[in-house]
Amino acid sequence: MYEEWRSPAVPGAVLWRAAGPGRVVLPDGCMDLLWADGRLLVAGPDTGPHPAGEVAGAAFAGLRLAPGTAPALLGVPAYELRDRRVELADLWPGPQVRRLTERIGARPDPCAGLEWLARGRAAAAGPPDPLTERVAAGLRAGEPVAAVAEAVGLGPRQLHRRSLDAFGYGPRTLARILRLQHALALARRGLPLAEVAHRAGYADQPHLAREVRALAGTTPKAYVAGAAGANRDTPQPSGSRTTA
Repeated sequence: MYEEWRSPAVPGAVLWRAAGPGRVVLPDGCMDLLWADGRLLVAGPDTGPHPAGEVAGAAFAGLRLAPGTAPALLGVPAYELRDRRVELADLWPGPQVRRLTERIGARPDPCAGLEWLARGRAAAAGPPDPLTERVAAGLRAGEPVAAVAEAVGLGPRQLHRRSLDAFGYGPRTLARILRLQHALALARRGLPLAEVAHRAGYADQPHLAREVRALAGTTPKAYVAGAAGANRDTPQPSGSRTTA
């Protein structure tokens, strides 16, 4: 079972809960705060598929933070958590994490507890960096990296360094991941794969297939078949976390 919904309290974030071993998680440019059987963890930005059962537990809740927003809340550059799942106590002082764990565990819904935690950290960190939002929006819209760099007033090397801190990888990798997510969302709607490739900005359908294989570890047809099975078994709200 998996369900998710937009957070009403944390801008750009998505709340979710799951039971059982779950499914393979694919890159989406995001980082998550996780509640797994009474433990607080962080899922870093992914560059490839992560297997089901990677984090032990039977019941999970999560707050998926919009690309570029998690490092300010966590106090850790995103690249340090790339492709990692870590206990929050490895990042913050143990006594602080124990108090937070107790507060969240006392709530009837851990999702509300994760929202509370994120709101408190956001208030202390101040407003989000508008540069990272502009970078993510530009790349999501298909703007060339050079154009995005010029729009935010940075040179290519500066943009790369800022992107590593904010997103966990450089802007070209982030652009590939955001384009993949766009393509998979189109594929879930049942569009022909040739049309998916065209709409998502790939050169052709073989280009789409290569990128899905490289970033998701599967093929477009296999992904579509798996998504159809998940839709039969599990509620999949709009914008749901991509799995394979």
